[in-house]
Amino acid sequence: MQTLTDYLPAWFPTGPSLAQLIASVAVVVLALHVILGACAYAIWLERRLSAWMQDRVGPNRVGPWGLLQPIADGLKFFLKEDYTPTNVDRSLFTMAPALLAIPSLIGFVIIPWGGALDLSTLPIIGKELGLTGAVKIVGADVNIGVVYMLAIASLSVYGVALGSWASNNKFAFLGGLRASAQIISYEIPMGVCMLAVILMSGSFTPGGIIAGQQEHVWNIFQQPLTAVLFYTCMLAETNRLPFDLAECESELVGGYHTEYSSMRFALFFLAEYFNMIASSALFVVLFLGGWSVNPFGAFYHWDLPFVGSLPVVVAQIGVMAGKTFLVVSLGIALRWTLPRFRFDQLMRLAWEGMIPTALLILTCTAVFVYFGIVQWMWVGSLLCLSIIWFVGPRLPKSASPNAKIGMIGSRFSPA
Repeated sequence: MQTLTDYLPAWFPTGPSLAQLIASVAVVVLALHVILGACAYAIWLERRLSAWMQDRVGPNRVGPWGLLQPIADGLKFFLKEDYTPTNVDRSLFTMAPALLAIPSLIGFVIIPWGGALDLSTLPIIGKELGLTGAVKIVGADVNIGVVYMLAIASLSVYGVALGSWASNNKFAFLGGLRASAQIISYEIPMGVCMLAVILMSGSFTPGGIIAGQQEHVWNIFQQPLTAVLFYTCMLAETNRLPFDLAECESELVGGYHTEYSSMRFALFFLAEYFNMIASSALFVVLFLGGWSVNPFGAFYHWDLPFVGSLPVVVAQIGVMAGKTFLVVSLGIALRWTLPRFRFDQLMRLAWEGMIPTALLILTCTAVFVYFGIVQWMWVGSLLCLSIIWFVGPRLPKSASPNAKIGMIGSRFSPA
């Protein structure tokens, strides 16, 4: 009986390599389309959740509970005029939305949405296609997965900067300058926090980090301060409130996308929500155990198995999607909870607060790993927090931009 491998050329991979290739392509295609649909309904979720928090109704006219509102919004973007101002750099003006969207669309490929599927539990696959073994439910199982994710996230600044500069608009240009400074500044503590997790887990691969959390404890319990810092940097990297200084309507009329319309304008928002979902999935992998359902594996030895049948893999994907949904919902709720930072406060938070704190955490993690007491890393987090609490207020600080200046003739602050 002939199988799929009989029709392939001699140089094409066969056996387990072919099975993993087919599985990776299927994961990429399915995840891409599911996340694109999730982007549309993340906008619906944001509008409904903000309406609930503000005691309003939200979208409820198009479809039941407004569920068809994203489709109506997409049609509206298609039908709107695609206007290009006269004095712009047309090539860069057109390329910028794509330069922002493409990195956001390729960053998710290293996210393990499940463990591994045992192909022997699918007899049709083995008989008709000749595929055997177990395949990992991930787009690309590379050994530098989390570093790849950080590198791809840093490329988004090019789309924002080029779009704002090519628009020939002072508000857009100011938004681009703010976005460039913000992304570069917050990449540093984000990368250092990621290094602390890598150092404690002993693996660069997302699958290895999840396996380490399954054997011990989820990293959010071992390194809660690192999780808070990473999530804060994640909000800044995706231009979410209270870090949306690049597009704040009250100051910049919309910021870097002021001159855009129609689908080019929609691409900016698509990239923002795609980045938000991919970053939330990375947070789940680094700190919430990925598809693990037992946060204390060191004490209670039960969890979803790494290799399993199709129902087990579906359960793993469901757990991963549910955790990602909760993290995205938290980011949406923070938008309607916290006020926006002033730009000098934003930069001071990064350079005087988060970067020294992240370096302190990395040093503490290195000491605990060196002495082989990683299971007590939560004590190190408390130690870092104590150092920040007592030493931080006593460190020298830069001059406050709100200092009062004495004025001649003023009875409040006379010179």
